[in-house]
Amino acid sequence: MREIQERESINLVYLKRRYLVKNQKGTKTNDLCGVRIVHIDRIEKAERESIPESYLLMLASIFKVLGDPTRLRIVTALQGGEMCVCDLAAYLNLTESAVSHQLRRLRELNLIKNRREGQILFYSLDDSHVKDLLKTGLDHVTESRTHEFHYNNIC
Repeated sequence: MREIQERESINLVYLKRRYLVKNQKGTKTNDLCGVRIVHIDRIEKAERESIPESYLLMLASIFKVLGDPTRLRIVTALQGGEMCVCDLAAYLNLTESAVSHQLRRLRELNLIKNRREGQILFYSLDDSHVKDLLKTGLDHVTESRTHEFHYNNIC
């Protein structure tokens, strides 16, 4: 019995130090639990399985860059194969300078790569992970929603 009390005491101290939660008196929302219980085992598991901070920052940067509709259209266009800046500018109805700026951001995060053939610079997806990332996102978007297009035609 004493062991259980010590464990509960340790858990309470742990909670007070690490997970001090502000009192939400009077707040009613579907996003909150009906009772206030913190499951230490689940917190400890989440901490053991957490992604290193440097990876989180890189992943957040990727999602932030792909959160821009123009850059997302560029990446989806490149799923069909390599394209030059002129091709992408015509497809997007933007200036070559505007497209070049977006390509630079995508290249900085290794989402796309380029290769030169004479005076033409062709862009393509960096690897299959980028295509997989897009497919997974699109699968999520389309799984419970009806759209006029079929995602297999895109990915």
